Amino acid sequence: RLRPLLPFPPSSLHPRQSGLVLLVLALWTSVAACGVQKPAGACSAMTSMIPGTSREEYTQDGPIAQRIANVTPFFPFKGIERFYDIGGFMRDPEALRLVVEVLTNRYRDQELTSIGCIDARGFVLGPPVALALGLPCFMLRKKGKMPNAITGKAYSKEYAGDDSLSIPRGAVQPGDRVLLIDDLVATGGTLAASVELVHLMGGVVVECACAVELRFLNASKLFEEKGFGQVPIWALMSEEILQLDGIADSSIPTEGYVDDGEAH
Repeated sequence: RLRPLLPFPPSSLHPRQSGLVLLVLALWTSVAACGVQKPAGACSAMTSMIPGTSREEYTQDGPIAQRIANVTPFFPFKGIERFYDIGGFMRDPEALRLVVEVLTNRYRDQELTSIGCIDARGFVLGPPVALALGLPCFMLRKKGKMPNAITGKAYSKEYAGDDSLSIPRGAVQPGDRVLLIDDLVATGGTLAASVELVHLMGGVVVECACAVELRFLNASKLFEEKGFGQVPIWALMSEEILQLDGIADSSIPTEGYVDDGEAH
């Protein structure tokens, strides 16, 4: 059912590209009701079957966030004791719809120009929000992964090593109001590098939005140190409510899983 929506044959894409395109199209079919194709409130009515939640309570660690946290596990991964896996709420259509709904409604009236999706899990959350808001989106990718792009300065990654991000030429024009989306903010290194690139292009970052914030790492401190203190960081969930242990919970299949301990 998705194929007629494509302006080109899927066979013309690299396998990784076709997978991403089909994922975004599948997400769009579930979130289009939140955008311009149906009257305001249609999406809220569609998701109102969840008890104990209010469409007005889009607060960090609020009832909607708790509903999503209940299906978002953590695992030991790459030497990190608690690696939060958004694959949990991606497997729950209602939880995924709520994540998109929260972000869509939070930024609906912010007069945004575009949405920047940060490598790599921002590629999952950013496009459906952009589609629901009727906005263009662009990727901020790791160095060497994208043609015709400008690469920023190297930065220290959240867990180990250094990296750098690239932004497509022309993706941001002077004065553009940009929302940056990623899955998680830890120390803030990746977000800060993204802000720096948008500023380099002459744009303004309205806010950095994530599904998860590790508050104890205080990303805002790094933003202040880099001169980005005016850029807000907002996340739906903090580590305080993310208590689903992926190893201990018997409903999550983990037989045979062993963390290799290598740097992330």
